[in-house]
Amino acid sequence: MFNWDLLDILLPALAAGILVLSTHVVLGRQVLKRGIIFIDLAIAQVAALGAIAAHMHPLLEEAPFSHLWMPALFALAGAGGIAWLARRMGDELEAMIGCLYVLAAVAAMLLLANDPHGAELLKQLMSGQILWVSWEQLVLPAVVSLLVLGLIIFRPGLLDGPAFYLLFALVITLSVELVGVYLVFSTLILPALAVNKFSRGNGLLWAYLVGLIGYVAGLLLSAIYDLPSGAVIVATLALSAAAFRIVTAKSGE
Repeated sequence: MFNWDLLDILLPALAAGILVLSTHVVLGRQVLKRGIIFIDLAIAQVAALGAIAAHMHPLLEEAPFSHLWMPALFALAGAGGIAWLARRMGDELEAMIGCLYVLAAVAAMLLLANDPHGAELLKQLMSGQILWVSWEQLVLPAVVSLLVLGLIIFRPGLLDGPAFYLLFALVITLSVELVGVYLVFSTLILPALAVNKFSRGNGLLWAYLVGLIGYVAGLLLSAIYDLPSGAVIVATLALSAAAFRIVTAKSGE
């Protein structure tokens, strides 16, 4: 049974989802255009590795905002490496990105192998804890999202050059902190994939609508049935994207 008191939890969670959608839908379409589908998963995993590295070192763990700048440093390094590979190994880039993801995932598991709280931290980074996001946590992501969207609007050519990797790394770092690796990947790819063959009207607006429906439905279902919010939202995003593709295909789009 839905409890209206849950709105205090659901509203900041929905705001976090909207913030993530605001940048990820645009970047996700660019990912599909470039054919580097797994870059988001790889960079998100590298950012998570940075968070784990900060957690493992006592000095880093106590350093101010290390949970933000350590993942950011790792993500920027990963994005820089991919940008370098794109210029030199373009025909094998997707395979190299897959290797980066696997190596980052393995490194994370090895770092946490002897940590008694390692499994919980890894689960949190992968699945996220969007239901427990506070309004205070949204301030920095909101500022960065506005700056990134402003750059994309006024300098759209940035998405076609190497600056794309820099913007991507910054956005992914903050998103992993808010919603986890799985939701980062799903938010980037599923709405963009939903409208990939859509030829009428503004595909970007439809992609935002697909993503918003997925987040709203997922948050409500997870609250009503007491299910893991990240996993439910991934499922509802997939259903929303699939439904859009089916409906538009039947209508001849």
